[in-house]
Amino acid sequence: QVQLVESGGGLVQPGGSLRLSCAASGSIFKINTMGWYRQAPGNQRDVVATLTSGSSTYYAESVKGRFTISRDNAKNTMYLQMNSLKPEDTAVYYCYARITYYGGSAYRDNDFWGQGTQVTVSS
Repeated sequence: QVQLVESGGGLVQPGGSLRLSCAASGSIFKINTMGWYRQAPGNQRDVVATLTSGSSTYYAESVKGRFTISRDNAKNTMYLQMNSLKPEDTAVYYCYARITYYGGSAYRDNDFWGQGTQVTVSS
């Protein structure tokens, strides 16, 4: 089976930086689009940034110029560098990946999510 494991969340002061990581493991054939989403209490889960296998990126307007998404294909790992953090960035951050994997004697495509990591921006 395929798993996504996030790390790197925590408490940071406004203006500070954090780097989130998301490592994919399992019978992976290809990782297609990857992305980061976040969910604040009482809100829906919203997209933060996405990165396709062709290196096309998308950023939510609220994080443009402050966050950078990247991936290391050799390590099946994705990153989110977050700079100039604001209190409104406080949320649980989830990584997402569309993965082609080998399971049940066939190649399959499916969406996978990490367990979430808390990011709190507060003085």
